[in-house]
Amino acid sequence: MSAQTDVDPDQLTARIRAWGSELGFQQIGISDVSLVADEARLKAWLDRGWHGEMSYMSKHGAKRSRPALLIPRTLSVIAARMNYLSEPNEHAAGALANESGAYVSRYALGRDYHKLIRARLQRLASRIAEEIGDYGYRVFTDSAPVLERALARKAGLGWVGKHANLINRADGSWFFLGEIYTDLALPADPAYAQELCGTCVACLDACPTGAIVAPYEVDARRCISYLT
Repeated sequence: MSAQTDVDPDQLTARIRAWGSELGFQQIGISDVSLVADEARLKAWLDRGWHGEMSYMSKHGAKRSRPALLIPRTLSVIAARMNYLSEPNEHAAGALANESGAYVSRYALGRDYHKLIRARLQRLASRIAEEIGDYGYRVFTDSAPVLERALARKAGLGWVGKHANLINRADGSWFFLGEIYTDLALPADPAYAQELCGTCVACLDACPTGAIVAPYEVDARRCISYLT
């Protein structure tokens, strides 16, 4: 379904950001659908076998790195992030120091983030339809073959750190990502090209299993999250 063609793309994008903020997202960015370099990195990672038994990482072919193959007529990606760090760092440090208790990852506290983020993105997509009429879109939150970090980086939400996660200068890596694939031709934001890790290798030193085998390279087979 095609949207109205008389809507100013810049004005619509500004409204999308405002509506996203009202829904609790800390940032909304727009990406185009060209992921050539990221596709090459993904292929190299798969060729090394570092995805282990996660066959879903390879079975979809190029759909993961070519949005229009996954959802035909996709022209733009609305990328969103929402923070989830809900307590001061010292609280987490105290819990970790308690050897008689268990520690649950911060992202797993509260409601299932898949449902939460997906519902908010659906409300955002519906709000856009109220403004411009019917248009083509699909909402994702870690729920399909999507290169979320690459799209978020291209949308200006952060840079990819040496631990291969997205980092935002204000909020670190403590946030969820979600996307709306759409057939709207929206103006893309400048990609977050600056890499601010510098000479820091704290993530490599801290990884207990050596899964971060080199800067920006993670062997998932060594990762505790993969193993558990």
